[in-house]
Amino acid sequence: MLIKPHTTERNLIQLLLETFLALPEVHAKLSPQGSAKMPGDSEHNDQISLQVGGKSFSLLIKTKKVVYPRDARQVLWQLREFGRSQPKGQTGNGVVPLLVAESISPGAKDLLREERIGYFDSGGSLFLPAGGAYLYIDKPAPKTLSKSIRSLFSGRRAQVLHTLLVRHQEWFGVKKIAELAMVSPATASQVLTELERFDWLVSRGQGPNKERHLSEPAMLLDTWVKQVVSIRTPSVRRYYIPAMKTENLLEHIGKVFDAHEVGYAVSYEAAAQRYTPFLSSVSQVRCRLLASHASESAISELGARLVSEGANLLITEVKSPGELLFREHVGGIWLDSPIQVYIDLLHSEGRAKEMAEHLRKERIGF
Repeated sequence: MLIKPHTTERNLIQLLLETFLALPEVHAKLSPQGSAKMPGDSEHNDQISLQVGGKSFSLLIKTKKVVYPRDARQVLWQLREFGRSQPKGQTGNGVVPLLVAESISPGAKDLLREERIGYFDSGGSLFLPAGGAYLYIDKPAPKTLSKSIRSLFSGRRAQVLHTLLVRHQEWFGVKKIAELAMVSPATASQVLTELERFDWLVSRGQGPNKERHLSEPAMLLDTWVKQVVSIRTPSVRRYYIPAMKTENLLEHIGKVFDAHEVGYAVSYEAAAQRYTPFLSSVSQVRCRLLASHASESAISELGARLVSEGANLLITEVKSPGELLFREHVGGIWLDSPIQVYIDLLHSEGRAKEMAEHLRKERIGF
């Protein structure tokens, strides 16, 4: 059953009941006892009477709108302590806490499962570990959550993530990271707030002096890689440059682009080979190119012609210098940052994924 984005608490409870009733040998209804309170909770919580395969439980429902790892930690102690104070529930009057939310992030679900705390979201995912009963349904995240997470890894927001990963050992205030990422302080602040909800940042200080530090760079990078798959791939122009040996192609392209003062950054296999040699040879050069009249002149001077196959130069045009952030000048060639090259390689073909892991181990380090 699908549920509208702005789900009310009552809608969620109803959807939970329908999910239970769709399962074999499961019966569920709102408890006539009304609501109850958990220790330290000012709100009353719904209760559901549940029977699974002849065993009875009373579910104490804690409702939230959206749950990220930080939110999960805030309620975890409450649910855990309450659960410990109740009977095991193998027969009769067992009381089991259950967190119900419109959306729960993947990281929050992992945390809750590790702590054996039940949850349910509007996408239909359900986890209920109880004495004598174990229910687990894993479904895709609700579209509202997927869209929210995906937007964090695209456009100018991604420039903030890029900055944090490249300089993951440093502490930043909002103004400083906005300058480095070439975004507005408002955008930087929004991204930092979101990352704190994932528990990927630690902070110190208060107010204008507050600083953040990326404490989970590997987790952020892994999540970015997963999100790139769902983000629209920019169009690529394919060229063939004749009368040019593969080993000389990269240097020739670099010299022509520099002569025309074109902003560019080489990525994929050619860049990885420069950073951490892995293959015996690379047959293509793939790069990001800042679109301008100068870039068109440079391509013309290269003698490059558009082709549908057999290309040895692939170009993705970018519109902002922010999309070339943290490029590095290596051996006379501008290369995309190792972070960007790694992400690109994982979505390429052939031995690109092997190159990516080699680059991450030898150059990125987390």
